[in-house]
Amino acid sequence: MAKTKELSKDTRNKIVDLHQAGKTESAIGKQLGLKKSTVGAIIRKWKTYKTTDNLPRSGAPRKISPRGGKIITRTVSKNPITTRGDLVNDLQRAGTKVTKPTISNTLRRQGLKSCSARRVPLLKPVHVQARLKFAREHLDDPEEDWENVIWSDETKIELFGKNSTRRVWRTKNAELHPKNIPTVKHGGGNIMLCGCVSAKGPGRLIRVKERMNGAIYREILSENLLPSARALKMKHGWVFQHDNDPKHTARETKEWLRKKHFKVLEWPSQSPDLNPIENLWRELKVSVAQRQPQNITALEEICMAE
Repeated sequence: MAKTKELSKDTRNKIVDLHQAGKTESAIGKQLGLKKSTVGAIIRKWKTYKTTDNLPRSGAPRKISPRGGKIITRTVSKNPITTRGDLVNDLQRAGTKVTKPTISNTLRRQGLKSCSARRVPLLKPVHVQARLKFAREHLDDPEEDWENVIWSDETKIELFGKNSTRRVWRTKNAELHPKNIPTVKHGGGNIMLCGCVSAKGPGRLIRVKERMNGAIYREILSENLLPSARALKMKHGWVFQHDNDPKHTARETKEWLRKKHFKVLEWPSQSPDLNPIENLWRELKVSVAQRQPQNITALEEICMAE
């Protein structure tokens, strides 16, 4: 059952005043917009204890004082990746022994809960403005236009990357605040993949074994982009999207795309989250992690299978 909101002291006193003036519980409830049972409970309490103040409640007293609660709230507000263990140790050094669930309950009362930290690109004001400009320019584009786009990107798949999720203390809807997005390092090796996707499904997935440069990127496009477009049965005049990586915007690459008569979608920098292939990469990484590859060879095989 949901917890009801406690009446203010002024309202409780007003109930008693109206009762002493001879009004019935029903009349008082109607005048103040309260239930008759609520009015009756306040009047009975006043008759018994001669006060409308809150009486001492049953149960153990809270181990963390209101002042202590404010201190740990201030601590996690400054540094959201502070762990419950850190806070337990801090309080213990200050002479207060508490458990981790007590820390969680205290922070939850302050509107903070432990959540997985989001991972997003570092954005400068110029990037924010460019992305906003792009969104406004394409706001009214019909759905059919987006269905005719092949989205492409490269991604790195970590062998043990899924195990490094960090948690932060934050309020609701604050997941994208910069301080709630810690930098995380990975280990165990990785592979680089290049792929594409459209509204009709995924295109070819390629492992990039060498250090990617403009020549290798153009070779990948030459051998895989057109076959992917044919397999996806893209309409005439389909549009190709890739980001502003220097390999993609090199003069030779631009010239190659022009000669092949590819129409390229103009793209704001630092905008991987605008690319729907990011959702596909996320699904792939989760699926691969669930299969727990133990070496790089298995990692590649599982990525291709998934």
